Amino acid sequence: MKKVTLVFLSLFTICLLGACGNKQKTASKQVLTWTETSTLATQDQSLATDSLSFQTLLNTQEGLYRLDKQQKPKLALAKSVKISNDGKTYDFILRPNAKWSNGDPVTAKDFVYAYKRTVTPSTKASMAFYFYQIENAEAINKGQKDVSELGVKALAKDHLQIKLTRPVSYFKRLLAFPLFFPQNEKIVKKYGDLYGTQAKYTVANGPYILKNWTGTNKKWTLVKNKNYWDAKNVKLDQVNELVTESTTTSYNLYNSNKVDATGLLGQQVAANKNSPAYHERLASAIQRLELNEEKVPAFKNKNIRQAFSYAIDRKSLVNDVLADGSVAAKGFVPSGMGSNPQTGQAFQDEAYVKSAVSYDLKKANALLEKGYQETGITTLNVELSVSDTDSAKKIAEFLQSSLERLPNVKVTITSIPYTQLITRQAAKDYELTVKNWQAIIADPINFLDVFESDSSYNNSGWKNAEYDRLLDEAENKYGAQPEKRWQLLVKAEKLLMEDQGTIPLLQVAKPQLLRPSVKGVYFNPTGIPYDFKTVSLAEK
Repeated sequence: MKKVTLVFLSLFTICLLGACGNKQKTASKQVLTWTETSTLATQDQSLATDSLSFQTLLNTQEGLYRLDKQQKPKLALAKSVKISNDGKTYDFILRPNAKWSNGDPVTAKDFVYAYKRTVTPSTKASMAFYFYQIENAEAINKGQKDVSELGVKALAKDHLQIKLTRPVSYFKRLLAFPLFFPQNEKIVKKYGDLYGTQAKYTVANGPYILKNWTGTNKKWTLVKNKNYWDAKNVKLDQVNELVTESTTTSYNLYNSNKVDATGLLGQQVAANKNSPAYHERLASAIQRLELNEEKVPAFKNKNIRQAFSYAIDRKSLVNDVLADGSVAAKGFVPSGMGSNPQTGQAFQDEAYVKSAVSYDLKKANALLEKGYQETGITTLNVELSVSDTDSAKKIAEFLQSSLERLPNVKVTITSIPYTQLITRQAAKDYELTVKNWQAIIADPINFLDVFESDSSYNNSGWKNAEYDRLLDEAENKYGAQPEKRWQLLVKAEKLLMEDQGTIPLLQVAKPQLLRPSVKGVYFNPTGIPYDFKTVSLAEK
């Protein structure tokens, strides 16, 4: 059984160039300018894995729930819900006025089709395990049962029923995530393999419609969807987006009054901390150094893994190199993931393993020498793969310098576009890489699931049977006993850290300058960062 996880890798957001200057604003057009640090990978929700793809899906699609400004799930396409006494059956009645952008009605069958498509093995949806809470989903995804046995039914055009294998306290939040949104079967089948690869091969049922995206370009537009059931509460007419891999570029655009917001790097943070436009934005996201044990057999050695970790001064990385508000990681699970139900102690404090995130070069050298003796090797020449953003390059250079202080270690940096990087990571085509994991629910399982042996996101080769047992018991045996579940999750995190199954680096900050005229922007630290439905521009 799989529990919730999420991928969510690091996302900076800012505003776009052109078409939305003061001329349009004085004409009362609500046009926001926004930029991203990477290109858009896909708009096929069954195949999406990165936060930018999901953020765009959130803004062009709608599910049963949508999160409010306090990040609480509120009914959206569903106008009502009835949950059984045992917490395992959900009956939804859909809104009668819900439509797709092509005029088709949104029905219960659209949800059934979407869920079945995602868990069908031939779809090859790497995030299908999110559905394992649903009856028979895991067996179907593993080819053990027919998809017709999935616990999701359209009892009527407007009546959707979902049956779970067990009560899931965070299920409503899952349903507010785009992976659980409906899909228009007619459109998916019409475009086949082209579905979701360009704007013209998509259809929307949410606040906006995607326009001008060719699949590889660095500009696209979100236009207000007049067919959206709640269109009257969508204030923006348009969101123009531009990819600027360099934060310096977007910062200059902001200062020349051509964009409405910008992400910030260290020196920019220092220069703007006292500005009313400055927002710190610490996310529940961890960046970690991943060692591929399958590509580099030496990384199977615990002493070598620990040596690499001890060689990294995380405080220097966040304070001297990034200086953007990011904080040194205390473990794989970041802050914001919940507190002990009895004592109130935060998870990252209770599960803290100091040795797993400490800097001690002398100890690192000794451990590496021991690892060399145990493995029979004398040198390590490895490639570090990172994205081509400004912050990623800074982190890579710092890691290279840190690791090359170790005896006979050589690190070569390869910087590639983010969409290419995540493809390589998923294919286990790396030796060393920096990975980002972003929460979508405030629960430790959202992170710990990543390193289960059969997780599709566990592509480093680290596996541990005891770790698997702890998580299985936490979710399946003690899911309804919060205290016992909590202690099992704490034990699992400590085991992961004591064995140095991964090397946590930092908890990600996404500092931003946001023009005061932009209203209703609510940053979500434990999920998709920005929902433009609530945003508006103040009239001048």
